[in-house]
Amino acid sequence: MTAPSRKTQLGKTGPQVFPIALGCMGMSGAYGPSDESECIATIHEALERGVTLLDTADFYANGHNELLIRRAIEGQRAKVQLSVKFGAMRGPDGAFVGFDGRPAAVKNFVTYSLQRLGVDSIDVYRPARLDPAVPIEDTVGAIAELVKGGYVRNIGLSEVSAETIRRAAKVHPLSDLQIEYALITREPEKTLFPTLAELGMSATLYGVLSRGLLTGAKAEGARTHFPRFRGEAGQRNAAAVARFHAFAAERGMTPAQLSVAWVLAKQPTLVPVVGARTRKQLMDVLSALEKPLSPADVAAVEAILPNDAIVGARYPEQQMKLLDSER
Repeated sequence: MTAPSRKTQLGKTGPQVFPIALGCMGMSGAYGPSDESECIATIHEALERGVTLLDTADFYANGHNELLIRRAIEGQRAKVQLSVKFGAMRGPDGAFVGFDGRPAAVKNFVTYSLQRLGVDSIDVYRPARLDPAVPIEDTVGAIAELVKGGYVRNIGLSEVSAETIRRAAKVHPLSDLQIEYALITREPEKTLFPTLAELGMSATLYGVLSRGLLTGAKAEGARTHFPRFRGEAGQRNAAAVARFHAFAAERGMTPAQLSVAWVLAKQPTLVPVVGARTRKQLMDVLSALEKPLSPADVAAVEAILPNDAIVGARYPEQQMKLLDSER
């Protein structure tokens, strides 16, 4: 497989990146045990294949994920663009204990991320959520100071509303919004994507495989907490996904390839973030670039699995209440 020559621009001022990004959260146990040596080999393979953007967060396994990435990118910093989320606070038992978007906290978070990653600057730095106690202007203003200091190159946002995006964009140019988007999660099409286009921003799209729901992954690890995998909803969703799998097989594609190809066809200027933990998963996903969907294909996929075919919220109820993007 040869790397595509085209790149995707993250906003007017952001970097040019490979059309698919690698999400690293799953490499630190989010969805069950993983093999560190295989995860590092997967990152190496991704870089070899032309992937440039690695997505992580300082709270993934309490810093473990950043340390793993440090080992993987040692000596290859020039090939890598790092997207880092911050703000979520965790206790020693791994429990989430709050969110902090205060300017002083922002500067504290980035200091430790730079140390764990072993780099002098972060390519895209973003709050993982909106801190309801801190104006977004203050949080983004603090990151803007880090840009001036050379510690951060670009500013992004994650899971925020169109109104919040507009307020933040008045403080400093923004490269992209990180938001969940998939065949069964299309809400961003209504107001978020038009707002991004208006402001000259891009988006990095996580959850394009719907945390493995679209590929038939087992309900283990963090998945056991998501409504779409549980109880009656889980059974109904599995039946709907089975039709999707049959359609993929008819087209000579894997479910992962079809999921990613649909996103690329629907949003060709945006960047899907795929959480491959093994080289086999990575190669499967990257093959989607060689199997583009036509408009007729897209319509056929959406007929097989319409947006209302899946039941259950994308996060547990308490987490949904904290999402500014849902307001």
